[in-house]
Amino acid sequence: MNLREWALSQGIHPQTAYRWYRTGKMPVPTHRVGNKLILVGDLESTQTKQGSTVIYARVSSSDQKSDLDRQVARVLTWATENGYKIDKVVTEVGSALNGHRRQFLALLGDPNITTILVEHRDRFCRFGADYVEAALGAQSRRLVVVDSAEVDDDLVRDVTELLTSLFARLYGRRSAANKAQRAIEAVCS
Repeated sequence: MNLREWALSQGIHPQTAYRWYRTGKMPVPTHRVGNKLILVGDLESTQTKQGSTVIYARVSSSDQKSDLDRQVARVLTWATENGYKIDKVVTEVGSALNGHRRQFLALLGDPNITTILVEHRDRFCRFGADYVEAALGAQSRRLVVVDSAEVDDDLVRDVTELLTSLFARLYGRRSAANKAQRAIEAVCS
């Protein structure tokens, strides 16, 4: 912010703040820009970090490509309703059980992407999503999961992910999630 705005926000007269600036007694860092403008505060914090917001959608197999478009549409609708400006949409066909997803790895490796929007947590990462979120958070980046109807109980979510992985190996990847869900429903009832 400029010197005048800073002074008024602190309850100080702008002329007093300017006098402090001239004599080098300002309690916060200042930077002169041009002939008249004096910025107060750390220069990096005065420049808002402009990063991009990306929608990431994924399906496991190519016969589910129609669901890919529906995923993007649902997330895009949610994003516009919640005031996000979408810079890019990334779609991918690939299993969440392995790390062979180029688009996913490119999103994680690009420091200019500050927000990643996904419909469900498992569309982003089947296992270790908490670790990925923590790593993104350490870089001032974030993952936003749009569907709030997800299972919040960590133990139930972990068991679901484990069963999905086991059923994927046993029955094939296509119907693994459905079989895991039916197994959990049978156990809970």
